[in-house]
Amino acid sequence: MKYMNNRRTFVKNGLGVFAALSLPILPAEATPASNYRPKLGVAGYSFVNFNLDDSLKMMKRMQIQYLCIKDFHLPFKSTDAEIAEFHKKLAESGVKGYAVGPIYMTKSLEEIDNAFEYAKRVGVDLIIGIPRKEDLAYISKKADEYGIRYALHNHGPEDKLYPNSTSIYDLIKNLSPKIGICFDMGHNARDGQDSVKDLKRYSSRIFDMHLKNITEASAAGKTTELSRGVIDIPAFVKTLKSIQYQGVCSLEFEKDMNDPLAGLAESAGYFRGVVDVVCP
Repeated sequence: MKYMNNRRTFVKNGLGVFAALSLPILPAEATPASNYRPKLGVAGYSFVNFNLDDSLKMMKRMQIQYLCIKDFHLPFKSTDAEIAEFHKKLAESGVKGYAVGPIYMTKSLEEIDNAFEYAKRVGVDLIIGIPRKEDLAYISKKADEYGIRYALHNHGPEDKLYPNSTSIYDLIKNLSPKIGICFDMGHNARDGQDSVKDLKRYSSRIFDMHLKNITEASAAGKTTELSRGVIDIPAFVKTLKSIQYQGVCSLEFEKDMNDPLAGLAESAGYFRGVVDVVCP
């Protein structure tokens, strides 16, 4: 109970930035001067158990301005009026919906067609998807036709299609430059990969990111608060700066999903503290 009270106090007072004080001082030459600041968002799946209003309240408390839209908040068959009302609600909370997904498209080409039409109607230029491998050439053509980017999501060792970022890159490297990766750094590490190195290696094709840490770099690893896992977050942020990553870093918190605010806020505060050190 004492531990939970401490976490609640942490959220209430918004003291996540204190984490920066415990970071190692990086040599000046390791962080070239620039005005670079990564954009922090939330992956909609973090709010799978909450309606849009409650989700936006949490985002407002954390002062997070970017949301990757899930269909449980904005259904695929939403009318134009419903989409307009959705964006109005986001704007009233200072939030921008920048992408849709992840969307599974593993049954038919019609699912792909519907996803591009959905993204067009929602007004975003990025789809996060999990398609069949044999449909990638079709997706490449659709992306060029619609002018909408498509990022494949990796889901770790249990995922027989796309377990890590390398498995995606090898399939898309010769396709349209509008086909890229939604880099789930946690699942990538769970598959035994180095997420810091892979961020740099595949930077030209990383369009979106699910920002998380994990308890161990194996299939048994679970999502944990950003400051508590095995991925070196200061090194990760340093790499974000070195590659000048322009996408959104969206927190995806798959722990305490019936009460995610404390973990999300702690992660957001820690990330901002690291950024304050690495990107002064």
